[in-house]
Order: sequence, then structure tokens, then C-alpha cells
Amino acid sequence: MRRRGLGLFLSGGAVALLLSAWAAMTIGDIETTAGDVAKVLANRLFGATYNVDPVSEGVVWHYRLSRTVVAACAGGALALCGVVLQALLRNPLAEPYLLGISAGASTGAVLVIVLGFGVGGLGLSGGAFFGAAAAFAFVMILARGAGGGVDKVILSGIAGSQLFNAATSFIVTTSASAEQTRGVMFWLLGSLGGVRWPDALLAVPVLVLGVAICLSKARALDAFAFGEDAAASLGVEVMKLRIGLFAVTALLTAAVVSVVGAVGFVGLVVPHAVRFVVGADHERLIPASVLSGAVFLVLADILSRVIVPGQVLPIGVVTALIGAPAFATILWQSRRRS
Repeated sequence: MRRRGLGLFLSGGAVALLLSAWAAMTIGDIETTAGDVAKVLANRLFGATYNVDPVSEGVVWHYRLSRTVVAACAGGALALCGVVLQALLRNPLAEPYLLGISAGASTGAVLVIVLGFGVGGLGLSGGAFFGAAAAFAFVMILARGAGGGVDKVILSGIAGSQLFNAATSFIVTTSASAEQTRGVMFWLLGSLGGVRWPDALLAVPVLVLGVAICLSKARALDAFAFGEDAAASLGVEVMKLRIGLFAVTALLTAAVVSVVGAVGFVGLVVPHAVRFVVGADHERLIPASVLSGAVFLVLADILSRVIVPGQVLPIGVVTALIGAPAFATILWQSRRRS
């Protein structure tokens, strides 16, 4: 796709993101109109003095807008991780939770929820973040001890996931009450119900930093398509790049999981779908995937509020309901093209 085509794709995606964000601020148990949303945003962003019901203003600004910003950042970050990992590992099934980071974050969060292990006063998010960091360190040490290489990283990630998932199950089974178990399960399936502006202030800079770093390495990621030896012959420092980008994806995934829990399929499905449209060039694929992931998760959040009247589903359930058929369709289309 030429740059003009990419520009049209990004412009269309930006419009879709704005429209979906606007819809997300109007849909919910408490009715708010598009006019209410416009007045709240004008008051908060531009210092206008429109008369708005305080309850509606609080719902739109403190709850729905912050939730929408976090959803967009989480979707963009997970899609970015999927793009990078699929390139580095040359594995079309690679996705953000491949390295066991989600499992480690879940263990850290469960330690806080069930056993009350606060981390420096950071609570649930802090526990999840440090659990993710511990899982990443474990996987990297295990992969290095096994001799390195793509296969060893994947196998180490599987081993780390199984270990931390087992730890999570053990803690919940032996120590959690029925109420705590329900809360843990809801969080493990992904939830945006508790996010507020402090979470957005974490998610936005982490995503911007991750996009900037990955875009700066886009040409090197292109070289990985031909294998490690070919990338090295083109001047790419393979090991240094891999470790650095693994660390970036770990940071992004840990930040997402610490805020919204484990949300699956975004990093797996979105890069494949976008690749069909913009091609495999990472200078195009990265921004297009980030924007598409943001739109996807905002729309999934809207669906989580309306599928069952009067009930909000875990967002991970919605992404799985959409992502599994979508991924099956992508696989079928790939088979027909091959």
C-alpha cells in the first residue's frame, strides 16, 4: 500500500476511534445524550460554562471517558505487542501473553486480592505489574539457560505460563473466599469497570513510548522476515534487538494487564487482519495495528455493556467471542490464498 493509501486507512481509523469513543461515553446504565457529552467535554477541556447535571458530568468525565481512554490504549498496546512478537519469533501465533507475562501478572494480582500483599502502596496494579516483571525475568533466564533461540523462548514462555497459572490456581483454591474467587475470576477475564484517570495517566505514556521505540526499529523488524542470519547480514544486532524489544513488549503487556486484566485475542487477531490491508512493512503495519487495536477494544467495551441488559460482561469474554471466529476466518482465507 502506498503512503496515500496508508494515510486514508489511518484517517478512517481515527474517525472510527472518535465515533466509537463518543458512543462509549453515551452508552450505559445511566442515560446520557450526545448533547450532554458535548457540554461536559466543552466544560472540562475548553472552560465553557454549560449547565450540566452533576451526576451526568461525573459519569461522562470520571467514569466513561477515562474507561474509553484506557480501553483504546490497552487495545493499541496489545496489538503492537502482537506485531512485534510475530516478527521477532517468526511465528504467526505469537501474541502478547506468549512469554508468560499475563500469567505472572495474574499471580501478582491474586496475591493482593486474596492475601493482601500490597506492593509499595500500589495495590492491585502494583502487584500485577511486579508479578509480570517476575514472570518475564523467569522466562528470559530459563531461555538463556536452555541455550537461547526462538524455540527456547517460546518453550520457556509456555513453561512460565503453566507455572504461574498453577500458582494462581493454588492461591485461589486454598485461600480465597467465594466472594474473592468471583472477583479474581472477573479480573482474570479482563475488566474495565474499575479504571479511572490515574490508570489512563499510566497507559497513555507507556503506549506512546512503546510505539516510538518500535517504529524506530521498523526496518530491523522487516529484516527478521528473512531469518536471523539474513537480518544479521544486513547489519541488525539480532540479540540486542530481540532482548530490547522483548523488554518493551513485556512492559506494555504488564502495564495493560495490571490495569485491565487478561484480555485475549487482540494481539493475535488485529495484526493479522491489518496485515491483509496494509501489507507486512512495519512502518505501515505498526501505526495501523495500534489504531485498529484501539478501535477494536473500545467497541468490545461497548458490546460488553449491551449484550446482556443490566449486566456488564468481562471484556475478555467479548474479545474471545469476536476474536475466535475472526481468527478462524483469517486462517481460512490464508489457506485459500496459499
